[in-house]
Amino acid sequence: MPSSVMPTSRQGDGHPSSAAVSAVGLRKSYGDKTVLDGIDLRIPAGTVFALLGPNSAGKTTAVKILSTLIAADGGQAQVGGHDVAADPQAVRAAIGVTGQFSAVDGLITGEENMLLMADLHHLSKQEGRRVAAELLERFDLTEAASRPASTYSGGMKRRLDIAMTLVGDPRIIFLDEPTTGLDPRSRHNMWQIIRELVRGGVTVCLTTQYLEEADQLADRIAVLHNGKIAAEGSADELKRLVPGGHVRLRFTDPAAYRSAAAALREVTRDDEALALQIPSDGSQRALRAILDRLDSAGIEADELTVHTPDLDDVFFALTGGTNAPGHPKETVR
Repeated sequence: MPSSVMPTSRQGDGHPSSAAVSAVGLRKSYGDKTVLDGIDLRIPAGTVFALLGPNSAGKTTAVKILSTLIAADGGQAQVGGHDVAADPQAVRAAIGVTGQFSAVDGLITGEENMLLMADLHHLSKQEGRRVAAELLERFDLTEAASRPASTYSGGMKRRLDIAMTLVGDPRIIFLDEPTTGLDPRSRHNMWQIIRELVRGGVTVCLTTQYLEEADQLADRIAVLHNGKIAAEGSADELKRLVPGGHVRLRFTDPAAYRSAAAALREVTRDDEALALQIPSDGSQRALRAILDRLDSAGIEADELTVHTPDLDDVFFALTGGTNAPGHPKETVR
């Protein structure tokens, strides 16, 4: 499996510079089970970073460590410029956390949930009511604000959950499987909320099992497997890690088709469709090499399409046995 490994520049304290969240060598075990086995993370400010992996891969454990809910057994981490072990209070003041299971109290109204959160952030009653009203309107919950939260749909509860998280105006938010259990419409609504947060300068670290979610939202994705980061990169970069990518050329002129087949290497022919398939990682360099060969031969294709594996292929390749424990991490820049 091809990879491109590049070191991340770090300052002398062992953490990347200008990162909203950074971690080096995080380790965590429960008894004889190693959940995190020395992972490194770097999340630039104002981006979405997705931790993708199967159940028990260590995603939630990583979020709990970074949000100071549990302590790591080893390694270092900084969130918002603060060391999670040395200054947990400063970290908590800088972040918001929404877990897999809603923190909403169903026995009180949506507005009362918001005001309770404002009290926890030591806002004055006047300021708390102002912030609550603004967030309820922002998340389209004003009409439901006076109803008990137990009457809310799953999507409404998740919106309220995130609204409560934003009461303290955090610039870094951890979303642990934020769309679990939501129907497709509610999931897409949640994606839009996350995009709007990032446009406002918020950094989002989310964990998910949904490949489409990571593909749609994340600037960078880290695939966790057996406590290690099996691969990291943008969605497009990760898709180029697994074989199966190709360029498809289609011709209307049989003579041009035959000439192209002779000019190009490693071609799979489809004589009936007048189409050629050439293995490719989908990169600009690979595509240019194909076009240069066609230009040199004076050939022009009528249609060109680039096919790359999707995240399903990546996920299976990295977690389905091809990346056994101990396999070196593959990082793409």
